[in-house]
Amino acid sequence: MSTPTIKWTGISGKEYTYYIYSIDTFNPKAEGGNYVFGNETKPGSHKPIYVGQTNDLKERLGDHEKETCAKRNGATHIHAHLNGNKQLRLDEEKDITKKWKPVCNEQLV
Repeated sequence: MSTPTIKWTGISGKEYTYYIYSIDTFNPKAEGGNYVFGNETKPGSHKPIYVGQTNDLKERLGDHEKETCAKRNGATHIHAHLNGNKQLRLDEEKDITKKWKPVCNEQLV
């Protein structure tokens, strides 16, 4: 069975493809990427609760300071997009955050 995906659109109109994982079973690789703590509002429809980026998904998501906020606001999934370029990750994080204004991203909205 293949991993489901979602396309997050930024305020720029650019689309970014993310893989969708259960928040309780996600076991990322130690690679750079963007991620979204999300809530499945209905089958196939998700709402972002926190959007971030990191040089190392495994290290960053192992004990994330926003996970409590995300879960308190209904996060059920982590969406991940591998990306080794830090500037592109930062741009993507800002692009998606500016459009969706996730509740746990107070520093970027």
